[in-house]
Amino acid sequence: MHSSRVFSYEKNFQGFSLIAAPLLMGLSTFFWKNGEYSVPSATMLILSLFFWIPALTGLFALLNDKMPRYSVYGLWVAVFGCISGVCFAFLGYLTSVLNISHEAYIKELANYPITSQLLLFATGPLFPLSLMFLGINLIRTTSGVWIGLLIFLGGIAFPASRIMREPLLAHLADALLLAPCLMVSFRLITAPNIRSFLL
Repeated sequence: MHSSRVFSYEKNFQGFSLIAAPLLMGLSTFFWKNGEYSVPSATMLILSLFFWIPALTGLFALLNDKMPRYSVYGLWVAVFGCISGVCFAFLGYLTSVLNISHEAYIKELANYPITSQLLLFATGPLFPLSLMFLGINLIRTTSGVWIGLLIFLGGIAFPASRIMREPLLAHLADALLLAPCLMVSFRLITAPNIRSFLL
């Protein structure tokens, strides 16, 4: 009885996070200033990535039975990608507050090549790459083909939009992630147990 209540709370929170995470991420791009993070956009992105961790936990749990090793280690990599994303967002927050130009902080980061790669540049792609592989594996092993396809496409569009800093492309990428997350959220909350969902 106790374990069933815990499972219910867990999947409900994961379902809520699946809405909050991509929604906050999508809203953050409306507050970019000349392609750079502003204080509001950086704040919303940090909060978004906080919710992405339980959201991803729920998504990877869908593969527990069919891909148990991947569901554990893949989630670990995805969470590290979220942490790197928080580092990027907080960097944007500080540079906006302190009025430091993009060129200036890139020049300063070059003085710390190892830690900058570890916290930002080398690990930054882990979040979108995790989404791409998650989408592929959902397509391969579950009945949620459209959900997997949209997550995969969102994983491709996300880095492209952030590198180019093109708002319209960013909104499209965010919509590609929001749509499947809304579907998963609804089905996760209403499913009587995890085996009845996408299996």
